[in-house]
Amino acid sequence: MAPFPFFLLQCFFYILPAYFANMAPVIMKDTFKSWAVPIDRMFGKEVFGSHKTWRGLIFGVVFASVVTYLQSVLSRYPSFKSLLFFDYSVWLLFGILMGLGALLGDMAESFIKRQLKLRPGARFVPWDQLDFVIGAMLLSSVVFVPSAAIITAVVIMTFVLDIAVNHIAFYLKIRSEKW
Repeated sequence: MAPFPFFLLQCFFYILPAYFANMAPVIMKDTFKSWAVPIDRMFGKEVFGSHKTWRGLIFGVVFASVVTYLQSVLSRYPSFKSLLFFDYSVWLLFGILMGLGALLGDMAESFIKRQLKLRPGARFVPWDQLDFVIGAMLLSSVVFVPSAAIITAVVIMTFVLDIAVNHIAFYLKIRSEKW
């Protein structure tokens, strides 16, 4: 195994498509408004919540796929090869699975929150921070099965980064809540 700081960098590089997939619905919220149809409509009742839309799902997969394409380009350079856990020649499949897994993980957490009668946006620690990376790692394991060390590092890193980024966004007045 690589030295710990470098191992964390490798883990960050590996999970980056899921991070972008998770941010895509927020980044794209003011575009393609006709696509902002809640996925719930196909069930006839609220299952995931009105904020889980087809636009978010589509762009989550697109963002993750673009990131994995860029990773595949970088993987051709010798200086980036040491960052890789697997062969990025399967970048499109990996991107689709990472993006879809991230958004399905988020939807699963929303489904559970609805069943527990928690309001949208209510804190649900640690699942608010981890739902998307768990979903992404599970679904993308078709391409790459991460070791226990990678899973542990990604989970801890994501939990800390999510809280830090949300607090920074709150203090910069980008978000209305710290969570």
